[in-house]
Amino acid sequence: MDETTHAENSPHGERAEAQPSLPQRRWLRRGLDQPGGKLPLFDGNGQRISKRTVRSCMEKGWAEPWFDNPIKPDWLVCKLTETGRRALKAER
Repeated sequence: MDETTHAENSPHGERAEAQPSLPQRRWLRRGLDQPGGKLPLFDGNGQRISKRTVRSCMEKGWAEPWFDNPIKPDWLVCKLTETGRRALKAER
């Protein structure tokens, strides 16, 4: 049995989307109530969101770059995507 047969398929033959991890969900949920789905750079305790969390969410298509930050060019300002909204809705 190959790897692709392990993934659940939707009734339309599409591959089921992966579910965000707890840190990813925490970050992505914060974009639900923000204008344009803007995702924060910092968590509720003032700590910068992990680059690993941001990058992995972008790789999955749950977040995307929104605009360049001229003051801090190494910081990614992201927004929640429709794919990210669907992944959050699919939570159990």
